[in-house]
Amino acid sequence: MPICSAKGCRAAAVWVLAWNNPKIHTPERRKTWLACEDHREHLSKFLGVRGFLKDVVAFEEWEAPGDSGG
Repeated sequence: MPICSAKGCRAAAVWVLAWNNPKIHTPERRKTWLACEDHREHLSKFLGVRGFLKDVVAFEEWEAPGDSGG
């Protein structure tokens, strides 16, 4: 079971926050954090104020770049 990326949280992840740091990653690169319902907004804001957040997708709908879908 995927777990939320928030420090100390052990709740099930239901969101994928796709991000990259433009100073060190190529534009197409996507790193991911996982978030439970309670931490989605906090983690999104943390990434957003830095200009890192690219997308927020429900975990069950997430396909990492390059995934074949199966």
